Amino acid sequence: MEKITFTFEDTNETVDFFVLEQTKLNGATYLLVADNESDDAECLILKETESGNEQDNLYDIVEDDNELTAVSKVFEELLEDVDITL
Repeated sequence: MEKITFTFEDTNETVDFFVLEQTKLNGATYLLVADNESDDAECLILKETESGNEQDNLYDIVEDDNELTAVSKVFEELLEDVDITL
């Protein structure tokens, strides 16, 4: 499982996430990430945003209920053995 490190812009705090899956929907890139490798890990769906810098990708947590529901269904189809609870 790929591990990536995120740095929060406002605090410079870093946190590691494990990428479970990546997909594109309506031209946007989404990541399903977990805070650990266990079967019952807390997950987030992140959406790539414009960075202006080709080396750094910026992601925001998806908070819109309609977008979150649509993207979570795609991830459930891609990962047949995963049940996403919102």
